Amino acid sequence: MSTPGDRVADGTTGSGSDPSPGLPAPVTLDPETAAALLRIAREAVTAAVTHRTAAVTQRRTTPTNAGGARPSGAPESAAPHLSPATGGALDEPGAAFVTLTERGALRGCVGSLVAEQPLGEAVASAGASAAVRDPRFMPVTERELPAIHIDVSVLGPAVPLRDPMAFRPGIDGIIVARDGRRALLLPEVATDLGWGAREMLDAVCEKAGLEGHAWHDPRTRLSVFRTIRVSEGAT
Repeated sequence: MSTPGDRVADGTTGSGSDPSPGLPAPVTLDPETAAALLRIAREAVTAAVTHRTAAVTQRRTTPTNAGGARPSGAPESAAPHLSPATGGALDEPGAAFVTLTERGALRGCVGSLVAEQPLGEAVASAGASAAVRDPRFMPVTERELPAIHIDVSVLGPAVPLRDPMAFRPGIDGIIVARDGRRALLLPEVATDLGWGAREMLDAVCEKAGLEGHAWHDPRTRLSVFRTIRVSEGAT
């Protein structure tokens, strides 16, 4: 579950906080929604591994009176109480990736590019899939659960990248598409691996099954997006 040590990072450093024309704007997330997304992801991962059903849809907003207090006699619930603003944010369409690591090593990473589901459901689906359906890894086992660290990345809208040299490693995520092949790298990849723009562009092309220099080809379509990453606190 989320802890007071949970961290929120948008990948922005220094002058990178203001996007240039044609580049994606930062993504924002309030602390309560960030904590709720981490809880949803953790519950979904645990449920997928233990073959239980995650009750992520059984959320309730906290009933309050005009003074902001719970009215006398208002029912308690085992489901977490959320403010109306957070409940609304989770119900808005959103795209997200869930990344699982175990002692610093990648253990699964799955998500969606397009905001086709409510954000809460998108995170739950990504969490479950990262745990047991990432084809690159064996499914996470119940014994591993205590050592699994969870990051949730909420994606903003993608925009075309007209000039590859305008790509900002550590700030922008990158999507490549050509000849029916498509792949993406989250902006966190550049930060975690210390990669620059050319390394990110080469790597995303190779991930799509293209030659590393395919981003030079005018037939290759490049898009960029921003994320905000929510990380579980150190345990």
